[in-house]
Amino acid sequence: MRKITIDRCPLKPVLFVLITFALLSFHAKSSAQVKDSTTIKSLIKTEILPASLIGAGSIISGSLFEKNLQTNLRNTVGNSYEFRIDDYMQYAPVAELYLADLCGVKAKNHWFDQTKYLIISNVITASITHGLKFLTLKTRPTGARFSFPSGHTTLAFTNATVLYHEFNETSPLLAYSGFAFSTATASFRMINNKHWLSDVMVGAGIGLLVTHLVYHFEPLKNFNPFKKDAKITIIPQFDDHNPGLYAVYSF
Repeated sequence: MRKITIDRCPLKPVLFVLITFALLSFHAKSSAQVKDSTTIKSLIKTEILPASLIGAGSIISGSLFEKNLQTNLRNTVGNSYEFRIDDYMQYAPVAELYLADLCGVKAKNHWFDQTKYLIISNVITASITHGLKFLTLKTRPTGARFSFPSGHTTLAFTNATVLYHEFNETSPLLAYSGFAFSTATASFRMINNKHWLSDVMVGAGIGLLVTHLVYHFEPLKNFNPFKKDAKITIIPQFDDHNPGLYAVYSF
């Protein structure tokens, strides 16, 4: 008799995360200074897409539709195909962010504030993503665990959304270019047979939703010890997965 394995349903944990975020958002809004209705409406509009991605991804997770889609995708590229460019493309928006700063492209915030919001956004999204991985224990297309949601996709869309907020008013082409890299990252997670469609949809939604909220509420807004010295720029860098800092002083 064939044994059938059923993954834990990710819908309830995701709904719990969404409800928690909504409650925290309303609490922060009521305790902080009240912003004009136009700003609130703008926030609601920006969260429609990520909420839709999270909701739709949760619904199709484990469905026959996404399993057939993954099978057809792998049959198209070849079952032995693997191109690990997604391991690097997830960081491309960060590289764009700091290269633009070095080139003097006008941004919304000082480089330290950019780094601050980048770190805060990534810490929150990573915590949510890894929490959901352990809650759902969803099986990857390869048979391994911790598929839902995609960590690479969450990171890529978090980084891309930071880039968007920093340059959407001054350099739209640069601002939106990060989403090309994040979308490509999500695509290659599926092409490389590491994730299902629902995994990357929810990962993208989490990255977008959290980062929009971070830029809306601007935590630690007044904390910037480098703002008075515009000559110093410190840029995070990664070398063989080892984090570090790169400092530049302009004479």
